[in-house]
Amino acid sequence: MTQEIRYGEFQRRCDAEQEQISYNRLTPTVKKESNGKIIPHIHPPIVLRPLDVYRLLKNYTSPRFMDQLRAVVPLAIYLVLFQIFILRELITDSWIITGGLLMVIVGLMFFMEGLRLGLMPFGEVIGNTLPRKSKLPVVLLIAFLLGVGVTFAEPAIGALKAVGSIIQVERAPVLYALLNEWSTALVLVVGGGVGLAAILGTLRFLYAWSLKPLIYYSVIPGVLFSAAAMLHPEVNKVLGLAWDCGGVTTGPVTVPLVLALGIGIASAAGKGDNPMSGFGIVTLASVFPVIGVIALGFVVAWTSTPQEIIAAAKIAAAAVPSTPAWYEESPGIDAILGVRAILPLVIFLFIVLKVVLKEPVRNGGMLAYGILLAIVGMVTFNIGLTYGLAKLGSQSGSLVPAAFMNIKEVALSPLYSYSLGLTLAVLFAWFLGFGATLAEPALNALGATVQNLTNGVFKKSLLMYAVSIGVAFGIAIGLLKLIFDLPIFWMLLPGYVVAIVLTYFSSEEFVNIAWDSAGVTTGPITVPLVLAMGLGFGNVTGVIEGFGILTMASVCPIISVMITGLWVRYKAAQQTDESLSSSLEAAAL
Repeated sequence: MTQEIRYGEFQRRCDAEQEQISYNRLTPTVKKESNGKIIPHIHPPIVLRPLDVYRLLKNYTSPRFMDQLRAVVPLAIYLVLFQIFILRELITDSWIITGGLLMVIVGLMFFMEGLRLGLMPFGEVIGNTLPRKSKLPVVLLIAFLLGVGVTFAEPAIGALKAVGSIIQVERAPVLYALLNEWSTALVLVVGGGVGLAAILGTLRFLYAWSLKPLIYYSVIPGVLFSAAAMLHPEVNKVLGLAWDCGGVTTGPVTVPLVLALGIGIASAAGKGDNPMSGFGIVTLASVFPVIGVIALGFVVAWTSTPQEIIAAAKIAAAAVPSTPAWYEESPGIDAILGVRAILPLVIFLFIVLKVVLKEPVRNGGMLAYGILLAIVGMVTFNIGLTYGLAKLGSQSGSLVPAAFMNIKEVALSPLYSYSLGLTLAVLFAWFLGFGATLAEPALNALGATVQNLTNGVFKKSLLMYAVSIGVAFGIAIGLLKLIFDLPIFWMLLPGYVVAIVLTYFSSEEFVNIAWDSAGVTTGPITVPLVLAMGLGFGNVTGVIEGFGILTMASVCPIISVMITGLWVRYKAAQQTDESLSSSLEAAAL
């Protein structure tokens, strides 16, 4: 039912809260000298009251704060409610966890704003200028070094390093060594994989290569290399970590910076007009680190025996002073790692800009402000990760087994029958994956991009739900892997075989979308939570290592999105046939 309103009433309501001010009141009175020359008006400096400062900062920070709040708080509430009402356990150290979660929100807010203002402009300028002033080998070298540098700056890398102390050296010596003594080498190897992906992604931008062959040539060797690792008694325990590293690397730093560089190079070369040219590099950046980590596992196994690693770990534990220095424990170590993650990357970008390209630094004040925000944000996020997300995830993960099995270590008896408790645990993992994925900001951005590029054929909501359902099933399957201590390889093999078969039958645009969607799901919220949950679960149940959940959370959305893409293409073809038939019938009449 339509409503009518008189124009006079409409005008009265519009004018109710408006005040008309004469323009003369807004302009200064013109003053002239004795000879008639106008005296320039010098406006007095603007003085802001505390209330004015508050209003300005509120409008600036509120939407950015709310973006991160919507991503973190629902997941935290879900974990808390599940632990209290289903697992029947109160949250320990609740105030510490609450403060940590708040620091995660504030840290991500600062970091994302600093990334936009301080780091992204560097990537865009270098990407647009580099191919015009340097030869291709120099361009590829810069792309490789940038890929290595951004890996250190990923927030989720901090989560990966933090889990090293949770691994028990007696159960998995090589895995323990990788996450402790070899942790720097591990990040370098992962960064080298991302750097190689940046090189191939740049070449793909330049020469408009199809993504399908690159997938075949990277995923198939990764699976075969994993099969070789399965034959080694110690390296096979590294497979979960290796495949999880692929998801950790494709975060909010790597993807925007490397994409900005690659697309800038393609645009400068006159080949950036393909709407799908920005896709594919995330896929490569999530596959190449896998091979590198497995290779590093072989190196560790060949250079040190398990007995030597265990002995070295005991000596290192005994050598630790009773009162460690402030920079060796949280929050001191978190602050140092935060500065170390951002500052070297900024120095590298600055050297490339000034020394290699000989370009001036424009908007230096804004760049400095953005870099400061990024450093403060990373430090705050690291501290919040230690006391908030990691602590909550580990606590919930260690309690989930109590739903269906007896845990002597913590004196917990099964709360439910085995079948009911197992079902509740799997449902817990499913809804956690579904909610965490929908909360990832990168997925929202990807969905909007895909909807625009496909002219509305592939809706944003359809992609988001397809990815979220895939991640949910992936995390649930990953939890089953931990419960039954299944070899990760025999779960990877069928998943990637199905993904490669679907890749062959899917069109190029849906292949790009599906394989990249697996990377954007593993962001700074999902990774620390899932890693901590899986490792807490694994330590309580006696599983050697708790990795592998992120692996399944990466391959399942590839399958779900490509199945959705095939269905969308089928429906579009069906509508086209119906439209053509209707046109022919109309023409016949």
